[in-house]
Amino acid sequence: QVQLVESGGGLVQAGGSLRLSCVASKTVRGINAMSWYRQAQGKQRELVAAITTGRTTTYSDLVKGRFAISRDDAKNTVTLQMNSLQPEDTAVYYCNIRNLGRLFGNYDYWGQGTQVTVSS
Repeated sequence: QVQLVESGGGLVQAGGSLRLSCVASKTVRGINAMSWYRQAQGKQRELVAAITTGRTTTYSDLVKGRFAISRDDAKNTVTLQMNSLQPEDTAVYYCNIRNLGRLFGNYDYWGQGTQVTVSS
């Protein structure tokens, strides 16, 4: 029903910045959370940052103060600005949208992922 496409990943040196974007194929209705997850090689997927319909944000302690999440509902996009990148941030980053309210049912959409590699 809804497809998510991430972009903006790449190779960057430690201390550098990247900006990830995720575009939904159509508007996701209702109260929801748009999130970025990441999965490093050999590790479990973890939440990086999330932002609700009401613009409440939450961040992993590992990225707090370095990353910033935002959303533009008019453009069906969620963005992750990543600054002061470190090699430990190397992972595949995934976009996610899931419902919080139940008026429009339960949904949980995922993108295909974009690779972020940080060199030392």
